[in-house]
Amino acid sequence: MSDLEKDSQEITPPKPKKIVQQKAKKSVKQILARTRKKVAKAEQTLRSAKMSAENTKKKLLTIDKALTGKETQLLTEDIIESAPKNVQEHVQNQEVIFKPNSGPQTQFLAASEREVFYGGARGGGKSYAMLVDPLRYCTYANHRALLVRRTMPELRDLIQKSQLLYSKAFPNAKWREQEKEWRFPSGAKIEFGYAENMTDVLRYQGQSYTWIGIDELPQYPSPDIYNFLRSSLRSVDKDIPVYLRATGNPGNIGSQWVREMFVEPAEPNTAFNVGVDTPNGKKYITRRFIPAKLQDNPYLMQTDDYYIMLASLPEVQRKQFLDGDWDAYEDSAFPEFNKTTHVVEPFEIPRGWYKFRAADWGYSSPACVLWFAVDYNNNLWIYRELYTKKVTADYFARNVLSLEQGEHIHYGVLDASTWARRGDVGPSIAETMIQQGCRWRPSDRSPKSRINGKLEIHKRLRVNDEEPGIRIFKTCRNLVRTMGILPTDTKNPEDVDTHAEDHAYDALRYGCMSRPTHPKYAERFRTFFRQNDFHAADDKFGY
Repeated sequence: MSDLEKDSQEITPPKPKKIVQQKAKKSVKQILARTRKKVAKAEQTLRSAKMSAENTKKKLLTIDKALTGKETQLLTEDIIESAPKNVQEHVQNQEVIFKPNSGPQTQFLAASEREVFYGGARGGGKSYAMLVDPLRYCTYANHRALLVRRTMPELRDLIQKSQLLYSKAFPNAKWREQEKEWRFPSGAKIEFGYAENMTDVLRYQGQSYTWIGIDELPQYPSPDIYNFLRSSLRSVDKDIPVYLRATGNPGNIGSQWVREMFVEPAEPNTAFNVGVDTPNGKKYITRRFIPAKLQDNPYLMQTDDYYIMLASLPEVQRKQFLDGDWDAYEDSAFPEFNKTTHVVEPFEIPRGWYKFRAADWGYSSPACVLWFAVDYNNNLWIYRELYTKKVTADYFARNVLSLEQGEHIHYGVLDASTWARRGDVGPSIAETMIQQGCRWRPSDRSPKSRINGKLEIHKRLRVNDEEPGIRIFKTCRNLVRTMGILPTDTKNPEDVDTHAEDHAYDALRYGCMSRPTHPKYAERFRTFFRQNDFHAADDKFGY
């Protein structure tokens, strides 16, 4: 091999220019990506720092306004604890005029919803909370508040409490006995009035208030006075929002409408919206229900005297006054029903549990279907509800089938009256549903079936072996809503009042009667898991 050939072997040919450029670009892209991540992280850190600083600034401003008298604010423990140490020491050295109890009382005073109802057990601190709440804007000249009770003697108690509280919070405030109002140095006013009927409430017609409070709201038999007063809520000052606040206990004449307006629409302590159509489109009023219990008041719980007194009351009154139970009624058909015991969070029904449904039909009045699951101890679990009205039988049937799609429903029980012929106009309501593939058998229509059905529900509601025989998913809202308030028939105490909203109850009764409880039933029930007890028969029943 020549020297020239050796030299040519040792020389490495250069890489193409294109490859070098690609590697360089890739390297630059990686560096840029890493740099962008670092910048994004730094920006996020900066935003968090700015947000934290802004929140701290707001809290300090709140404390400053409260301590300097520029604005009356609620100083909660978390606000004070988040302030600098020297500020905390300053606050602690101030005279405390009123310190809200932790929990519901603080939540009520801090609530931002337009309408709030604070109700439940007696002794929860509701009246003092109602007195303190309108003070928050008393440094504004245009703030005008109205605090209402049903009668003048009841109002006098609130006035006496205000004279102890307001004179300390605002030493320069003046009480005017003739007008029944407090006037504050800023020009703000808090009026005290009574409204026993619509004639009384007319004295407030044409008045404007930025805050209205109604103490013991359930004492009113209807929402008429409440609605009339809230029509007077308006503010000419953009810095002053309008609020309506109410308190009360269950067990009064108006408990039902208060329950429907505040307690039923949402979970406790959860804000909800009420839609209102306006010329500018749909707007919303925000509402909130805050439950009260005796245990919320540490002053009354220092001794057991008041607790013992409430606990010694008859069952219904004990539930109302001690537990704040809005489902407890004197004439309740099912006093055993208790939401804590009988209402549960939804869960996935085990595959081996037996399923069926029961329905009460109605067109103008509501129609209700309940779906039942039977556990291995023969306990019933109502896990689904359909509650509707003004739908045809065929549409109703298709809706039922759609809801239970993919499930094995062993049978259905339907109000026996739906098999009645409607002259010569066609099939019965039940047959119309069956033609859609929604199979039913008629409910028990034997003598005393209504009485026996009610007794069957009583048996299942009782707690045996630490568990009741029937439980209801909280998503079955209409069954849960009506079970506690369904009244007895005054002419026949063994039955429910059929003029009440008993549609969900009837469906429950049909379902319970289809699986009655008795000592020898357990063994027969176990066979249902081994074989189908209902087989296809004719078109009349679908089985």
